[in-house]
Amino acid sequence: QVQLVESGGGSVQAGGSLRLSCTASGRTFSTYAMGWFRQAPGKEREFVATINWSGGSTYAADSVKGRFTISRGNAKNTVYLQIDSLKPEDTAVYYCAAFSGGSYYSPNSYGYWGQGTQVTVSS
Repeated sequence: QVQLVESGGGSVQAGGSLRLSCTASGRTFSTYAMGWFRQAPGKEREFVATINWSGGSTYAADSVKGRFTISRGNAKNTVYLQIDSLKPEDTAVYYCAAFSGGSYYSPNSYGYWGQGTQVTVSS
């Protein structure tokens, strides 16, 4: 069982930066690959980035590649999403999730989810 809590969201102007955090409870955090997703109003949940258990392998969606960076600190049971050069279209609720099997890009492959943190970008 893994419980996830996101933080770090907020309202920023275009071009700004945010660092989202997701802290996990439970001793097995370091064994999970982790992912970040986002969901804008009226849209489906969208894959953003994923990181393997050790942090040695990461992958980001084309729409955010070069602007978003996923990382993790297993000693702190935390996964991070550094978001730079924010755009209004990045406005969404951002969720972290623990991978349970399947495709890294599919929300259905993640068994544990946080409650989400809102990111709002104004132009």
